[in-house]
Amino acid sequence: MGIPDKLKMRLSMILAIFAWITFTYFDLLYLLKHTASNPTVPLLPRVFQALFFVFLYIYYRYSIIKSEHFNFLDLLWKVFVSGLITTVVSLSIRLFFFFFSSSILAKSVLPINIFYHINVGMVSAFLISTFIIWKKLILYQKSKLLQQFWSLFEYSMIGALLFDLLGYNITDPVAVAVLIFLVLQAVVLTFNLKWVAYLNFKQKWKSILFIILVIIYLWYFNTNLLAFEDGTSIINKHLGKVFVLAISAFIFLYATISVLVILFNLPTSSVFERKIKEAMDFQRLSQAIPAGQTEEQVFEILLDSSMSAVFADAAWIEIGATAEKSKLVYYRNVKKEQVDLIKESVKHSTVKKILRTEFDKTTHPQKITTTIKDSDFKTIMVLPVMVKNIQIGSLALLKDVTEGFNREMVNIISTFVNQASISVENFRLINEALENERYKEELKIAKRVQKALLPESLEMIEDFEIQPYSIAADEVGGDYYDTLKLSESNYALIIADVSGKGTSAAFNMSQMKGIFHSLARITIDPKEFLVHANNALSACLERTSFITGAFFHIDATTNKIRFSRAGHCPSLFYSKADNNAGYFKNKGLGLGIVRNLSYENYVQVNELTYSKGDILILYTDGITEAVNANNEQFGYDRLKHSLELRTDLPTEEIKHGIINDLYNFIGSENLNDDYTLVIIKF
Repeated sequence: MGIPDKLKMRLSMILAIFAWITFTYFDLLYLLKHTASNPTVPLLPRVFQALFFVFLYIYYRYSIIKSEHFNFLDLLWKVFVSGLITTVVSLSIRLFFFFFSSSILAKSVLPINIFYHINVGMVSAFLISTFIIWKKLILYQKSKLLQQFWSLFEYSMIGALLFDLLGYNITDPVAVAVLIFLVLQAVVLTFNLKWVAYLNFKQKWKSILFIILVIIYLWYFNTNLLAFEDGTSIINKHLGKVFVLAISAFIFLYATISVLVILFNLPTSSVFERKIKEAMDFQRLSQAIPAGQTEEQVFEILLDSSMSAVFADAAWIEIGATAEKSKLVYYRNVKKEQVDLIKESVKHSTVKKILRTEFDKTTHPQKITTTIKDSDFKTIMVLPVMVKNIQIGSLALLKDVTEGFNREMVNIISTFVNQASISVENFRLINEALENERYKEELKIAKRVQKALLPESLEMIEDFEIQPYSIAADEVGGDYYDTLKLSESNYALIIADVSGKGTSAAFNMSQMKGIFHSLARITIDPKEFLVHANNALSACLERTSFITGAFFHIDATTNKIRFSRAGHCPSLFYSKADNNAGYFKNKGLGLGIVRNLSYENYVQVNELTYSKGDILILYTDGITEAVNANNEQFGYDRLKHSLELRTDLPTEEIKHGIINDLYNFIGSENLNDDYTLVIIKF
């Protein structure tokens, strides 16, 4: 049984403090017993100083590298705090010498050396902790080659420690050559800055501030130590060591390159963030099971797309046996024998549970990755495949480097697995419907889906009251309306009509609902909303399908409505001041008709100011195109007239009046299309 990491941290810190005390004691003892005429530092204090560096490295390695929960700003904050503490201690020492500069104590060799060694200890802690944090940043999304080169650099630094034990002066050609060799390695490593791309605009500015402070700290610490060493009272000089100069140069180089790279990335930050958000929204909205594909094909798509997304070296997916099917296992770049060995070698309890189909939903996402011993692969990520909240299998991804999966990768794969799980669940539901009176059962399922999609009640604000009405011609329909209260004074409203009828229209309507609730929280600009919605729907609608709609943003602070139309029926607006009703016939093209970037050219944004007593009517074409026995349509004029008769009534009575006029006109309650009506009175 291994030593726990917390115990390793405590032991290494205790040993580091002991090593510092010991080499300080020997330095002072040597100083008191010898004159400055013999400046050679004996081996023993140099050994303990090297051990001090080693134990500091071990301590920070376990306290920083092994931390599961972190972000980049947290790491830079640790560097800032470490440097700040060191600066406060250093300034306190300088203040002491400033106030007692004329005293014998301030001029005595012994207190000068004691304070110098305190400075050395604090600066060493800052340098080594920063070295470890730079390591974590450099190895973010690491490759096998990068990990090997970093290992070479660490071994070279250990070699520098051993080299310093030989007592070479930093001006010696051999010491200069060793230092140059280490700096060249540091230069190669400083250009590994993949983490910068994951910072948003605000985080980049904070990072620049923290890193510039690191450079200032480094300059100040070296200047302060040089001030101490500029005399004969300090024999064992900290800055005269190759190891210290190499680690300082590495920290300075990486900090400088990081600042430059972040500065160059600042202009594109907002565009990058927007594209990332759009990509994630698209992934959440897209369907994972196109028409005609089987359940087995869904799992293969999941396996291949997951490997591609996180650059996995190998993977497998295992789906448990059911009453209809035997156990399914798909492999990529790994053999069954290797999989069996990996399952046996995995010690992480959570990973074991998932592989055994015993997943606990309370498990933290970071707990689904672990390291592998005695295998060609070093890291494994395992996620459960869930259908109806029941685990039906597991997806395992492998990398040949340690700590190969980060938090972003876990989130991405979780999204893919969730999509696949939903697709499999939908696939199985449809199969059940086909087996049990296919058409009837399918309609019942779709009807429940549609009922859940349409809101039972619409959110309102004090400025207006809203009243909806919707009825499907078949068991299910393709009309959709919804509202979203964005703040106390901002309100989003949508109405949409999916082409076709029945279950396909209902499922397309579910996609429209997801798009509305996702995009409306991101953008309130009607044109931008429709452009993003068209991009998302173009990838998942069948080529013969499209959706018409209209999106409204109501601002109660300014009493303004901004809206755009995507091929939908023109909205009807009644102005109380003008005592007149009319239609907004702004241009617009249905979603999914033009499936390229030129769609934005077909979207027009309109704006109006509403007043008390104004009425806005949204509807689908089922109402205006409803026909009577003579094949006459209800039409726009009758709808307008029906509203004008009731403008002073509450919304509930306006709704009932229009619907009664509609049914009286057609002379029947048999519908040939879906009827949807939304009335807003300000």
